[in-house]
Amino acid sequence: MAVHIRLKRFGTKNRQQWRIVVSDAKMPRDGRFIEEIGSYDPLPADEKFEVNKERLDYWLKQGAQLSSALRSLLKRAKRLKKV
Repeated sequence: MAVHIRLKRFGTKNRQQWRIVVSDAKMPRDGRFIEEIGSYDPLPADEKFEVNKERLDYWLKQGAQLSSALRSLLKRAKRLKKV
């Protein structure tokens, strides 16, 4: 079973929010998932980005693949924390 860590959209029109989930690669974007490990809200002035680092590391060690969008969000979060 191929496992991906990706964003799941929820919220309303023009007020979207995203959850960071671990899911089977065959499931649709907003479909069934294995575990929720964080959230991302792009609309406040200071974007809210929360992720359970321990669970993220666990799933990466198990062979899960990050989506490209989530990879760029993690990179941007690391860069902003260092500044």
